[in-house]
Amino acid sequence: MSEIRHDWTTAEILALLETPLLDLVHRAQTVHRQYNPKPEVQLATLLSVKTGGCLEDCGYCAQSVHHDTPVKAEPVMDVAAVLEKAAQAKAAGSSRFCMGWAWREIREGKAFEDMLAMVRGVRELGLEACVTAGMLNQPQAQRLAAAGLTAYNHNLDTGPEFYREIISTRTYGDRLQTLEHVRQSGVTLCTGGIIGLGETLGDRARMLEILATMQPHPESVPINALVAVAGTKLENNQKVDPLELVRMCAVARILMPKAKVRLSAGRESLNKEAQVLCFMAGANSIFYGEKLLTVGNNANEEDLALLAELGLSPLAPAAMEALA
Repeated sequence: MSEIRHDWTTAEILALLETPLLDLVHRAQTVHRQYNPKPEVQLATLLSVKTGGCLEDCGYCAQSVHHDTPVKAEPVMDVAAVLEKAAQAKAAGSSRFCMGWAWREIREGKAFEDMLAMVRGVRELGLEACVTAGMLNQPQAQRLAAAGLTAYNHNLDTGPEFYREIISTRTYGDRLQTLEHVRQSGVTLCTGGIIGLGETLGDRARMLEILATMQPHPESVPINALVAVAGTKLENNQKVDPLELVRMCAVARILMPKAKVRLSAGRESLNKEAQVLCFMAGANSIFYGEKLLTVGNNANEEDLALLAELGLSPLAPAAMEALA
């Protein structure tokens, strides 16, 4: 069995990214089968609890106040409405329910108390609970952990050298500090990135290096392809070649053998064959449901039919097993 390493270098990762695709996928599939022998894929549903009006200027995001996009600020959903959506997600086959707030950082007061109630409610349903709501401090991370939060999502987006080209309202260090607060609280990490921002292959390698040298590795690594939204700074970026997404999934699997490699934004534009290649490359989680925050996603029926055709089964939630 290949060893789990935390000392990967930029040069090694860049060499992987430049490996001939068939050789790369073969290596990734070998590693994947060693550490993930069951033919399972985790289905995660993502709900936008607070949409639009974010003070950050992330160049790709339709929810930023700095961009004139079709997405407008909406009121925060109430606890009952969110838990109803969670119950529907469970009935449809999801094992993880992810909740997003378009915030720069978690806000104290009623909004945070409601967030904690949502986390507790999702866990009581027997689902894993994930939150993404920007930066958070250590006491907030600890309170979320006490409420039963399974994972906190805070993506690195890209490599540290390219980061300032995409975002100016927070630093790379801010992102890493949030991840450290989450890790210290005992909540698992969900952190990955986006390709198609205008970055180089070296920038992709640097982002993967940051993730792969964490100890332990992030438990969940979302791999996103840019969905260019009209009105954002990146609206005219070229569409990502699907094989580049396959390549990123493969390298993430090799670097982080036990992580859930989640095929995330941009999957709607992939044909069936490209998705199959991503699964062969080691992707073992997808976002499941009609929407990813503000962009479209594949239909549930199509996803379930594809998994069945490939002989893959939805992963049962660890939360449900723990509550049984």
